[in-house]
Amino acid sequence: MSETKTYLVGGAVRDQLLGLPIKDRDWVVTGATPADLQAQGFKPVGNDFPVFLHPQTSEEYALARTERKTAKGYHGFQFHAAPEVSLEEDLIRRDLTINAMAQDESGNLIDPYGGQADLQAKLLRHVSLAFSEDPVRILRVARFAARFAPLGFRVADATQQLMHAMVDAGEVDALVPERVWQETVRALAEPAPEQFFQVLRECGALRVLFPEIDRLFGIPQPAKYHPEIDCGIHTLLVLQQAAKLSQEPEVRFAALTHDLGKGLTPAEVLPSHHGHELVSYQLTTELCERLRVPNRFRELAEHVAKFHGHIHKAKELRPQTLLKVLEATDAFRKPERFEQLLLACEADARGRTGFENRPYPQADMFRQALAACQGVDTREIIQQGFQGIQIKEETHHRRVNRVKEILGSLDIAGE
Repeated sequence: MSETKTYLVGGAVRDQLLGLPIKDRDWVVTGATPADLQAQGFKPVGNDFPVFLHPQTSEEYALARTERKTAKGYHGFQFHAAPEVSLEEDLIRRDLTINAMAQDESGNLIDPYGGQADLQAKLLRHVSLAFSEDPVRILRVARFAARFAPLGFRVADATQQLMHAMVDAGEVDALVPERVWQETVRALAEPAPEQFFQVLRECGALRVLFPEIDRLFGIPQPAKYHPEIDCGIHTLLVLQQAAKLSQEPEVRFAALTHDLGKGLTPAEVLPSHHGHELVSYQLTTELCERLRVPNRFRELAEHVAKFHGHIHKAKELRPQTLLKVLEATDAFRKPERFEQLLLACEADARGRTGFENRPYPQADMFRQALAACQGVDTREIIQQGFQGIQIKEETHHRRVNRVKEILGSLDIAGE
């Protein structure tokens, strides 16, 4: 009978070696059966393979297992968990070498596939050719690039080639929208989210999963306003700036999708992109529907796509137009979301080569205009005898006057 042993595995071991905070601890148990763990009070939670929650810590304990590819896509696997499955057999099924290390109960490192060496070399490298059996791993590698790029990590050449071959074989086509979005939103929360999309582009997966973003690369825009010229490069720079301005993934997603319309600009009018905002809005809606993006992401992204040009030209707007933007974006009822919109627009303005540290007074102008308009008291208008439609008209009139006062008191150059 096999001796039961428990090992700390995966991200906790990796992050400990990197000197990073450990967020979650996952464990692998060898030499045991589901009945053995349940007898100790562990609660079963796994659907596809035996995973249990510790009765005190609620940390996940999985029985050591192997897996075999049985069909295309990431659902096509058959798992085998049994007491005779070794730790090394369990670790070899993992995606990256830096995630395929373990630590025994005495604290000894078990590293059969060179994960520690790859940590030192700052490489994201696949453990074995079994990597190619699961297309989700392409998304995971891209997400780890978004997490560890600031530390100097890069995708190993062989892994990049393997990912490219997977895309060519059609494996990525089998990914369902929910899983693509799950990995994307996690990547958006990482320190360098732009690297997620860069890695996907380099292996060809971006054109399959995010064709609206992929087609931006190679599309020119006026060098006077965009020294980086390329619309795709600009988009990644904007996402990079959004990550500096906000921790909120909603803001970062809106920054990512704000210029999608530029990818459909007719060649004969390039590098101009007049009217791209409305097309960007439409493409953002389509992308969100396809990936089943939650409404809080979708609504903000749609507003940024549609109105970022207005925000940039704040000083040039007539008071009535500025108020119209506040009303159309529902700023009075949802001021927090409007603040997210302003941050995404600021990221757009700064996401240009040489403009990274430029001030963005347009945002403050809109903030002050909103605050001034919020000072219009509808109750006072009612007390003055206005009724029905008159209340709405008088409220609008007073808000316009407040905006005029703001415009008159500020000296802000539009973009």
